[in-house]
Amino acid sequence: MAEKQISLPAKLINGGIAGIIGVTCVFPIDLTKTRLQNQRTGQQIYKSIWDCLGKTIRSEGYFGMYRGAAVNLTLVTPEKAIKLAANDFFRHHLSKDGKKLTLVKEMLAGCGAGTCQVIITTPMEMLKIQLQDAGRLASCQKAATGIQSLSQSTKHLNPIPVLSRAYNVGPTLVTQKMSATQIASELLRTEGVKGLYRGLGATLLRDVPFSVIYFPLFSNLNKLGMSSADEKAPFLHSFFAGCVAGSTAAVAVNPCDVIKTRLQSLNKGASEEAYSGIIDCAR
Repeated sequence: MAEKQISLPAKLINGGIAGIIGVTCVFPIDLTKTRLQNQRTGQQIYKSIWDCLGKTIRSEGYFGMYRGAAVNLTLVTPEKAIKLAANDFFRHHLSKDGKKLTLVKEMLAGCGAGTCQVIITTPMEMLKIQLQDAGRLASCQKAATGIQSLSQSTKHLNPIPVLSRAYNVGPTLVTQKMSATQIASELLRTEGVKGLYRGLGATLLRDVPFSVIYFPLFSNLNKLGMSSADEKAPFLHSFFAGCVAGSTAAVAVNPCDVIKTRLQSLNKGASEEAYSGIIDCAR
């Protein structure tokens, strides 16, 4: 009952603080996820999460693991605030008849929350991915340069393959570090607002199912720790309910997340495919 009396500004502040703490704690894992998702079969620079983290620290230093974090820290507050507030809004309006929310209505509320959050999530992810993947592209360039030098003396042993689709046939030059502001300015100059919302469909394909799974699952798992309807669940119970709900939702939508990451990557390494859309990328 007490939770229903919390004001909207308090919920927005609460969501923002939670988002900032979350980004600070798990951003190195998020950077690793982006780099692992973007590398292709036969061109793996990183073998695992720990291999990626280790190579990132060695080549870019400790703060290299937080490349792109400023974008997230800036935009995660409105993103999480919109997501949590939208979920509460839809849950409130779907339960106006005074009856307990059914599972279907909980899922509808999550669907609404996921749909609303992409207003912020899409440009945030667009900018973050370019900054996170820059280190992998630099490693690709070094590897490609080494292979090209080696192949000069053995050119007759390596016939050029026939390419059946669009590929980047040369190493991407990563000579200049760009900030999120510079990337955003360039996208706005060349493509307009549409440039910042590249991959919007794929972002919806990831965030809507995630929220549909996460919010109802967390709510029902959290209720198991309540001794009565008027009491809150213990902190540890809520914590583990969040872990289970978040992990389940993340695993379920991971294929959509891979598609989103690859579609939003502006720069490609040597011999990496270019995609025309969600279906082409999935195929």
